[in-house]
Order: sequence, then C-alpha cells, then structure tokens
Amino acid sequence: MAGAARLHGYRAALEEAGIAYDPVIVRSTDFDFDEALAASLRILRSDQPPTAVFAASDAQALGVLEAARQQGLGVPDDLAVMSFDDTLVAAMACPPLSAVRQPFEELGHEATRVLMQVAEGKPPASPRIELATKLVLRTSTSGRRHVHSQ
Repeated sequence: MAGAARLHGYRAALEEAGIAYDPVIVRSTDFDFDEALAASLRILRSDQPPTAVFAASDAQALGVLEAARQQGLGVPDDLAVMSFDDTLVAAMACPPLSAVRQPFEELGHEATRVLMQVAEGKPPASPRIELATKLVLRTSTSGRRHVHSQ
C-alpha cells in the first residue's frame, strides 16, 4: 500500500506540472537496495536514460546511487536522485540524498492511538490518516555551479 500511495503521489505531481505519466520508465520493486540497483541499471543502460530518478525509499535511492556509480554517472550533474523517507542513511549517502521526509514520530503516535482505540473495541475514526511531509533538499538534486574563467 505504501508503494502504491507513493506512485499515486508521483503521478499527481506529474499531472500538476503538466508532464505526461510514462509507465515505461516506472519500475516496481520492494523497498530494497538490490532490487533497486538491478532496476536502475536496466533503466540507465536504456537508449534514453533518465536525467532524474525518484526512488520510493531511501534503500532504493541507495541502489540508484550505486547504479549511477557503476555507469560512470555523476550525481547530481548527470542524474538527479530524490528519495522518500529521509531516514538517517539519506543524509549519510554520498552525495547526501534529497528526500521527502516522513514524520516518523507523529506516525508512531497516530499508530499507537489507533491501536489503543481498536483495543478498546472502538473502530478507527477513519480508514486513512494523512500526515504532512517535508521536502529536504540536499546535494543529490542540486548541480554544482560551474564558474567560467575569463
């Protein structure tokens, strides 16, 4: 469900920006480094490789970074990489990953609250709870500025 929701968000963002959704460039994998690495290598070796990748988890984004390294691509100069989650590894990646940060503490509080309601025999107030995310920009999406000497 989490992957489907993230794909839905990706499609909504494309639509809002006036960009057509292209299912050919979307790869579904588990939130897993090795699967993301294999999928990314296939994408980056294609006739028209992308200039940016949005990974649905930090583990997947690390796989994208490794695929870019293996293909001799610089991040972000040749390939921008954006992640989702913003766990500790996102900031420690090389380069540090730009990410959509989930509010993990608030997620835990909400999950506990709903669990307590269910334990008391009360149904959840809603089958779906949405919490605000935050965009964290790091160097995996911002190219270096080239200074031209005269």
